[in-house]
Parts: sequence; C-alpha cells; structure tokens
Amino acid sequence: MHEGGNGGGRRAESQASPSGADQEYLSLERELTVLLRRARASQGEMAREVHPDLEPAAYGLLVRLDEHGRQRATELAAYIGVGKATMSRQLRALEELGLVAREPDPADGRAWLVHLTDEGRGRVGKVREARRARYVSKLAHWDRREVAELARLLGQLNRGMER
Repeated sequence: MHEGGNGGGRRAESQASPSGADQEYLSLERELTVLLRRARASQGEMAREVHPDLEPAAYGLLVRLDEHGRQRATELAAYIGVGKATMSRQLRALEELGLVAREPDPADGRAWLVHLTDEGRGRVGKVREARRARYVSKLAHWDRREVAELARLLGQLNRGMER
C-alpha cells in the first residue's frame, strides 16, 4: 500500500522509537507497572494475614493508623484518595472485625477519631514485621545506602504525585 506524501511514514517511525527522554519515562512507566501489580497482589496477601475477611484496600488504612495514630475519617479519606462514603464503609467493616474503634474528638464534639484497637495493632504489627523481614531477605545483596536512596526516591515520587 502506498503512503501519502505528508510525512506519514516518518511520524509512524518517530512514534515507534521515542526520543531518549521519552524512553526514560517509558522505562519508568514499565517498572512502576510491574511494581504496582506486585504491590496489589502483596497487599491482598498482607490483608488476609491481618484478618481473612479484610479487604486488600483496607490494609493501607491500618498501616496509616499504625504510623500516625488517631485520625479523623476525613483525614484518612483524603490521604487514601477516596470519598467519605467509601471511607465510612471501610471503617465500618474494620470496626466489625475488631481492628479499629472510634471515639469522640475532644477538639470537636461533632467529629470522631479512628484508632487501632489492641487487636488491630498486634495483627498489623505482626504482618508489617514479617513484610520487613521479607524486604531484608530480598534486598540482602543491596547496600543499605541503596535501600535508603530507593526509599527516599519513592517518597519523593509519592509526594510529587500528591500535587
């Protein structure tokens, strides 16, 4: 088939072989895709380790509460990036499993603070410790400075994505 004389052949060629800068972003996209696919699968495993009935998406809420303590549902929803209705449903499920509890916010009697129960803290701590041990094992051949640099860069990426 004959191509038109408007440079169509060149355009197709440039799309097939991106410039060097584009190649870096394509490599980043490819590696993040693999990482996120593995993270989703791992999140499901970790959620089941905390409790067999725990939704994978709720695991991140438990980790957030473990690291930052009592928080309002609105703060959790903003951090996770979900709406109030979704957050309410997830928190209700976590309460039913005995992993979180609510208490009135002393700064605002109309609001509630969510926190891990002792059971929730114990279960999350156990799973997080096992996960940390897996990272240590998988990255044993890395220099600790490389691990720290990876954590720093991922943190920088996460903060940049919040904007």
